[in-house]
Amino acid sequence: MKKFHLACLALMLSIFASEAAVRLPSVITDGMVIQRNEPVSIWGWADSGEKVTVKWQKETVTTTADESGRWIVTLSPSKAGGPYTMTIGNIRINDILVGDVFLCSGQSNMELPVARVMDMFAQEVLSYENTQIRQILIPQTTDFNTLQDDVPNTSWKPLTQENVMDFSALAYFYAKELHAATGVPVGIVNSSWGGTPVEAWTSEEAMKDKFPQFINAKRIYEDDGYRDRIKQLEGEDFYRWNTAIDNGDPGLNGPVKWYAAELDDTDWQTVDMFAHTWGNDGLNPIGGSHWLRKYVTVPSEWEGKEAIIRMGCIVDADSVYVNGHFVGNTTYQYPPRIYRIPAGVLKAGTNNVSVRVISNGGQPSFVPEKPYKIICGDAEVSLEGTWKYRLGAPMPPAPSMMFFHYKPVCLYNAMIHPLKNMKFAGVLWYQGESNVTGRNIYAEQLLTMMNDWRNTFADEDLMFYIVELADFMHESDVEGRQAWAELRQQQAQAAERDANATLIRNSDLGEWNDIHPLDKKTLGQRAAEATLKHLR
Repeated sequence: MKKFHLACLALMLSIFASEAAVRLPSVITDGMVIQRNEPVSIWGWADSGEKVTVKWQKETVTTTADESGRWIVTLSPSKAGGPYTMTIGNIRINDILVGDVFLCSGQSNMELPVARVMDMFAQEVLSYENTQIRQILIPQTTDFNTLQDDVPNTSWKPLTQENVMDFSALAYFYAKELHAATGVPVGIVNSSWGGTPVEAWTSEEAMKDKFPQFINAKRIYEDDGYRDRIKQLEGEDFYRWNTAIDNGDPGLNGPVKWYAAELDDTDWQTVDMFAHTWGNDGLNPIGGSHWLRKYVTVPSEWEGKEAIIRMGCIVDADSVYVNGHFVGNTTYQYPPRIYRIPAGVLKAGTNNVSVRVISNGGQPSFVPEKPYKIICGDAEVSLEGTWKYRLGAPMPPAPSMMFFHYKPVCLYNAMIHPLKNMKFAGVLWYQGESNVTGRNIYAEQLLTMMNDWRNTFADEDLMFYIVELADFMHESDVEGRQAWAELRQQQAQAAERDANATLIRNSDLGEWNDIHPLDKKTLGQRAAEATLKHLR
């Protein structure tokens, strides 16, 4: 009897081990959204020769893993609905919805999260939840050599207050509008990365004949060790530059710190914060650290209360102090500076705000027409106007940084190819800023990428909704504005030449002083309106 029990135990362990060997890709998780009215591919890995059974609604399909351990099954199309459950071997996937799934990709204006548009849409965002709308954020990673079959660990997230701040702002408003119009679940696959050019999102196979220059550029970075050495040296360069600026800054190393409330700054220069008369030598900008101080009077009822300080946007980096207390810093130009002033820092009457600005080598500046103020409750005090100024540590330009994700092919391999078995109702594409320099070939590049993705997803009719570049730059920058206008023309050409692509108007929604315009709601509505005309 004992031997019988041992044999049964061994058999059960064997079965469990076999089933446990089944592995699923990161995009197949609880809460996923499946494209309605399309055959459904479910895939993964197991031991070679292992049988894998998938049960979905009333359908059961069994397959066998091939010699390399890969397996895939195709399930019949489903109507919109859910939530449903699927079992794959001994794995149970819960809370599955069937609806419309969209691949949302591009650079920073697609990546830009809801958290960054709260100035304009806070009330709407904070009052809305919809678990029928879900996003899966594809981890940002690169590969120069291999077409990847999976992405690092991630998961589907429903649109709740807990998750909403990480949703793409454009995709958020796009999905809201689509769901309101169709009543079916909406899945957003957010595969985007700021600053990336179109060639990073296109396969080597698609570009090798038309664009050999990009394939040759990619070859430079194929060696892992070479890239590691670049990053190691880059890290050392930045460490040395930052150490030098901190050690050489009298504002940090004198007997009284230049952010201290008690500092005597009567001999500092008085400047208009938006003028370019500070931070340069009269001809060239001065890289390094620059200190600015301002005294403001706050009402007595603010004393002891928590407040918010808004410092607009600053070129390039900043550290901000209130009455000598550090309240926040940002390391690059674009994010809005919104820092919390803890309770007890502000006092009735005169208060000091000090800002240490770091310039990487260009003209340091406060970006005009952004909010510069302290806010307490419903009241505010302006910080615009004149400030006291003094140069801290003048420096040579900061070391250049290598962004490997800007290089050709690497994002296609790592962030698009792993999605090849998914089905999409369409692609929302917001990109182009990083291709302005080579704008004369952008239409051809975009056409190549769109057909490349259609081949990848085995969908020759896959719709692309191309977001036109928003207006940007001051009207006095005639050359820069013309370059952007020419890129928009290239986008329009690509849409005209492709029967399954359409251009989403966006130029009128831009902000001259911000490459990331806030009004993603109007844009999302326009994109949804175009999409509704083409849903299959």
